[in-house]
Amino acid sequence: MTPLPGIRDASKNRPPDAASLNRLRAEVGERLRAVIPATGVLTELEQLRPFECDGLSAHRQPPLAVAMPANVDQVQAVLKVCREAGVPVVTRGAGTGLSGGALPLAGGVLLNMSRMNDIISIDQDNRLARVQPGVRNLQISEAVRHLGLYYAPDPSSQIACSIGGNVAENAGGVHCLKYGLTVHNVAAVDVVTIDGERLTFGSEAFDAPGFDLLALIHGSEGLLAVIVEVVVRLLPVPRHAQVVMAAFPDVGSAGHAVARIIGSGILPAGLEMMDHGCILAVNDYLDVGYPECEAVVLCEVDGTAEEVADQLVQVRDVLLAGGATEVRESRSEAERLALWSGRKAAFPAVGRIASDYYCMDGTIPRRHLADVLAEIQRLANTYGLRVVNVFHAGDGNMHPLILYDANLAGQTETAEALGAAILEACVAVGGTVTGEHGVGVEKLDTMCVQFSTIELAQFHALKAAFDPEAILNPGKAVPTLARCAEFGAMHVHGGRLPHPELERF
Repeated sequence: MTPLPGIRDASKNRPPDAASLNRLRAEVGERLRAVIPATGVLTELEQLRPFECDGLSAHRQPPLAVAMPANVDQVQAVLKVCREAGVPVVTRGAGTGLSGGALPLAGGVLLNMSRMNDIISIDQDNRLARVQPGVRNLQISEAVRHLGLYYAPDPSSQIACSIGGNVAENAGGVHCLKYGLTVHNVAAVDVVTIDGERLTFGSEAFDAPGFDLLALIHGSEGLLAVIVEVVVRLLPVPRHAQVVMAAFPDVGSAGHAVARIIGSGILPAGLEMMDHGCILAVNDYLDVGYPECEAVVLCEVDGTAEEVADQLVQVRDVLLAGGATEVRESRSEAERLALWSGRKAAFPAVGRIASDYYCMDGTIPRRHLADVLAEIQRLANTYGLRVVNVFHAGDGNMHPLILYDANLAGQTETAEALGAAILEACVAVGGTVTGEHGVGVEKLDTMCVQFSTIELAQFHALKAAFDPEAILNPGKAVPTLARCAEFGAMHVHGGRLPHPELERF
């Protein structure tokens, strides 16, 4: 099979004229339908529209075609077609990602994994479940609830997000402080490489020899291989759990209280925080009854009834000593779930109070929480846009929501500039540009701020080891050194210039 002429320009989002693009689309569709059922291939423009973006809707681009494989053999067949034709592949799960990681390329195929959505097996004795990548996060816990088990990572989008996407982004959730991110709750991942080879990273046993490729595939954003099966670890449902909700007169005191809870030696199951703007939006959206204050902290403890009772006393004391004006404890499972429902619904709630919002994902050391929140407010005033904050306070993963109106000229660009400034503030205090949403296309420039030339070159070397022709999700997650040089980020790292041996990247 010969490469398609003109595909390289199209793959870089510099498509040829409409007629040439239509010819490319027809040729790609014909080649795909030769290897998978025709119902699994979409090429009509109206069919492609639902796939033109992920949760970062400010960036949109229809692909050449959408391929929807139903099994591993079909995944391998699609990759073979694309490899031989020189067509880039972007893998997509449920499309809930917030960084543009599943943004299609004008000259590429979108590999939609939603049809591979079976729970293959459940091993109750070893507390494992083998699932396909299109299985929804919450679906796993629903399937094993009768066994007294559950899957711990719980992103806010867990009702819709897929396990394959969770692995690709190393998703977290409100309970990640105690129970870890996706990488801490997965035993093994089966992938298909661009060469069509099926590999297993990790093991159903706790120890796997060799390099930790299982950790490598987590957060790899579709750059290295296509995830086709995941073995997740299951946990016993905690015997008892209660939530403490505390109201604070200012964001700074709430931030300091969060740090004191961790400093006291307590490891909460969840430790979340919302500011005044987010509280108002949530109260207007759901009947959760959060107090009207400048900041709310939610702290959940779980374990035996005795453990929970003891820790609740400690948490309450820390919160009151930290300046809380009101402390409320859940008195039933229904109340616990209701208190969490407001936090889980924060994103859609904020979506009702602005035409558009831009969600950031910086992570900082907890001790800098109050200072960075103050800096975010200063930056919001400078850029003239409102920001409301909701975040996993326990592990410092912040989600500032920048409110703007995409219909007003220049506001999208202003929101993106403000987002980048917030991420740079996170890096300045020893944080990172992402905690769980990934880099995608959103944070390419701020990656230049966080990482040095040598570090970026190592990322490119890892990519080349798996995908030397850059077929899988090219142009995402890891910026080129040329881009960073233009951005001027090399000066952040002591003025280091690209090494001559690295120019090929």
